[in-house]
Amino acid sequence: MTDKWTKSRALLARAQNSLAGGVSSPFRAKAPVPLYFEDACGCRARDVDGNEYIDYALAWGPLILGHRHPSMVEAMRRQADRPHIYGAQHELEFQVSERLQQCVPCAERVAFTSSGSEAVQLAWRLARAFTGRNLILKFDGHYHGWLDSVLLSYHPTREQAGDPDHPTIAPASRGQVANAAENIVVAPWNRIDILEEIFHSRGADIAAVITEPVLCNSGGLLPQPGYLEAVHDLCRKHGSLLIFDEVITGFRMSLGGAQQHYGITPDIATFGKALAGGVPLSAIAGRKDIFDLMFGGGVAYGGTFNGNPISMAGAHATLNELARGGGQPLEHANRMGEKLMHGIREAAARHNIPATVSGFGAAFSIHFTQKKELRTYRDTLDDDSQRLARFIVGALDEGLYLLPDGRFYVSTAHGDSDISQTLDAIDRAFAAL
Repeated sequence: MTDKWTKSRALLARAQNSLAGGVSSPFRAKAPVPLYFEDACGCRARDVDGNEYIDYALAWGPLILGHRHPSMVEAMRRQADRPHIYGAQHELEFQVSERLQQCVPCAERVAFTSSGSEAVQLAWRLARAFTGRNLILKFDGHYHGWLDSVLLSYHPTREQAGDPDHPTIAPASRGQVANAAENIVVAPWNRIDILEEIFHSRGADIAAVITEPVLCNSGGLLPQPGYLEAVHDLCRKHGSLLIFDEVITGFRMSLGGAQQHYGITPDIATFGKALAGGVPLSAIAGRKDIFDLMFGGGVAYGGTFNGNPISMAGAHATLNELARGGGQPLEHANRMGEKLMHGIREAAARHNIPATVSGFGAAFSIHFTQKKELRTYRDTLDDDSQRLARFIVGALDEGLYLLPDGRFYVSTAHGDSDISQTLDAIDRAFAAL
């Protein structure tokens, strides 16, 4: 394979002299080299070496409208000519929160933060204050941010994870304090029998259950039929809150997120990524009686950049565009993704490559595995990671920019011709495997 990325390599070498690792997030330090980009528009991006890609990374998810969408560009241009931040109230804050109320079933009230990790911290604090309990139940393989209290049992090895029915609480980083795990319970996902067992023994201590309603961070695994309903009912029975982490599914699976798609209304939900179309913004939404604890109920919450005008302008433009025509742009993105998922499955069968594609149209993953169905994080541990790595590099050489874990994000900017070109490139990448 010809080295197409000589300028990116040179820029990385320079960056490593000042920027830790040469990248702003270690997740981006991927093979064959962390790429440096110089421009992008729609669903296509161009690196500093002049290579053009159809972009399925989409900045790790936020670019639901693609790059430089005209509505986003105009909204950001208008706001850039005005004050960048007040540290006080402005109308865009409630205009965006009102739009969220129109879209999201659980959104009696909304609060804004700058990152998904912050949103989860606030959701957990509220849940503990509201219930007077300390334990949070999370699931094996689910990701809820990189902070000490939540980065547990995210991507453990089989040995670290322990018993599949009763997973070990596994820290995911050196430097995490041991007592970060003291108020956490970990369960296997899609196993309502195990969840019932945990609630039977510890239900009176569980403040909340948090889940990605679709396990996007560990392979795009869908909930089994009736599973989310059963989790909801268990929480109600035992007085625990249900938190949906919709940082990925929000404004991507549907306008109202996974909770609208599955018809399950959580007590609290966290949002990010697609919420503001590429500018930093996250939010939590939920019940008024819970959120009132931040105003007279003793729950501390703050942030200099909460609700800043630049981010609010981006969110307002994004949500208005996604809602256009009754949600037609988002329906288009999911339709394009479903077409791509189907085409990948056909190409894998054509080349006799054992592969499973899981997720939904606008966010899915490819797994090189003999398994036909993936239900839990443990199922993904049998994936052929070396074949995936070769495929990612091969796809890059064919002009497809993918995430290193095999995840595809599809935007409203992807069209039929882009999908057809992508499937031709994937066919060639599969042939090279």
